[in-house]
Amino acid sequence: MENSTTFYSVLDVTPTNEDWISDYLPVAKRLVAKHGGKYLARTASHEQVEGEGSAVGLRVILEWPSKEAALAFMNDAEYTTHLKARTEGSISNHYLIEGKDEFA
Repeated sequence: MENSTTFYSVLDVTPTNEDWISDYLPVAKRLVAKHGGKYLARTASHEQVEGEGSAVGLRVILEWPSKEAALAFMNDAEYTTHLKARTEGSISNHYLIEGKDEFA
C-alpha cells in the first residue's frame, strides 16, 4: 500500500558549470509531472535569514503525493543520466521531507 502522506524535496544547487542545465530543465519538469510532483519554487532569489552556511546558487522545492512518487522520479531510467549530469556539474544537496508535524 502506498503512503498517502505528502512529501517535499528541498534542494540547494550551486552549478559548477552550466553545460547540463539546458538539457536538464525540460526533462526534469516533464518527469516531475509524470510522477505526480509539482514545483513550488525554483529560484536564485533567496536569502539566508538564520544560521551559518555557504552561499547557494539555487533553491528548489517540490511537492510529491508520496515518498514512493519522489523515489520513482529519482529512479526513473530517463532521469538517471540527467541526475548524473546535475550532480557532476553542481554542488547539490537534496532533502526528502515528510509533510507532518511530529511536535504538534
